[in-house]
Amino acid sequence: MSKDMKKLEDLARLAGVSIATVSRALGGSNAVNAVTKRKIWQLALANNYPFRRYTPSGPLGAEATIAIVIPQPQAREPKLSDPFVLELVAAIGEAARERGCDLIISHVSPSGHDDLVEVMETNRADGVIFLGQSTLHEEFNELAASQRKFVVWGAELPGQTYCSVGSDNFVGGRRAARHLIRLGRKRIVFLGDPIAPEVMQRHQGYVEALKESRIPIDEKLVLATHFDIESGEASIDELLGEGIDFDGIVAASDMIALGAMRALARKGIAVPKQVSVVGYDNVQFSRFARPALTTISQNVEKAGKILVSKLLSASGSSDIPSERVPTDLIVRDSCGG
Repeated sequence: MSKDMKKLEDLARLAGVSIATVSRALGGSNAVNAVTKRKIWQLALANNYPFRRYTPSGPLGAEATIAIVIPQPQAREPKLSDPFVLELVAAIGEAARERGCDLIISHVSPSGHDDLVEVMETNRADGVIFLGQSTLHEEFNELAASQRKFVVWGAELPGQTYCSVGSDNFVGGRRAARHLIRLGRKRIVFLGDPIAPEVMQRHQGYVEALKESRIPIDEKLVLATHFDIESGEASIDELLGEGIDFDGIVAASDMIALGAMRALARKGIAVPKQVSVVGYDNVQFSRFARPALTTISQNVEKAGKILVSKLLSASGSSDIPSERVPTDLIVRDSCGG
C-alpha cells in the first residue's frame, strides 16, 4: 500500500468498510459509530490521506484550525466555566483570528497518556492548545516524544520536554505577599491547593516573601482551597471557626479571593481595615467587587498571542521553547494601599 493514499476506495479497503461509510466518517457523520469513525480517522492520518478535504473542521480559506482541549480538571483546578479560563479562550480566539485561523473547542477531557495520544491522532485540527496540565505533566513529556503540534497553558516544571506558556507564578505569588507585608500584615493566609503545579509555584513565592521578611511560616495559615467562590468562603469559615488569627490573604485565584471576602463580610470583618486581600488572575469583574479586588494580572491578551504563535511555528523536528508571561500587581481597594 502506498504511504500517500489518494483514493477513497483504498481507505475503505484498508478499514474493511464500505466507501459510503468512509465518506460519512470523514465528514463527521453521526450515522457512523464512534469506534469505526475513530479507526477510519487514524488510518487516514497514518496514510497521509487528504483528510481535511472531507472534514468540515473550519471554513474554506482558513490558514489553519486550532483546537482547544481542557484536560480532565481536578477539583483543585479551574474548569471551562471559570472566568479566567473563559477570558483566556477569548484571547486565544482573537489571536487566532488575527492569524487567519479557525478555532474549535473540543468536548474531550483527556485524563491520561492514551487519551492525549487519541486527541492528537484523531482530532481534525492542525494543532492543539491544552489549557492546563492537571496531573498530566509526565504524560505530556511522553507525548512530546512523538508529537510536537501542541502547546500547554501551565507551569514550567523541572525536566519538562514540552512547550508550556503561563505566567511567572513564583514572582506573582511573591509579589502578592510582599505587598501585604509592606502594608504591615504579618499573619498572612494562603488559599489554594499546592498540589496543582501553578498553585504550587504561587505558594513558593508566598513562602519566599515571608522568609525575606523573617515572618514565621505557619502551616495553619495554608489551606488547600479549590478554584471557586464557595471553597474560598469555606476556607475562611474554617479559620474563623478555629479561632485562628490572621490579617492578610493571598488567594491563588480571584474566585477564591471573592469567596474569602464574602465570608469575612458575613462575619462583620472589614476589608481592608481588618484583613487585606490579594487575588490572582485580574478577571474583569474583580474591579467591580466591593471593595474592588487587588490582584495579580497575567496579561491574557499577550498569553493568547504567544500560545497561537508558538503552536503555528511548531514542527515535528524541533522543540518549541517555553515562555513565561510577566505578572503585574493591580492595586485596588481590598488592601487599603
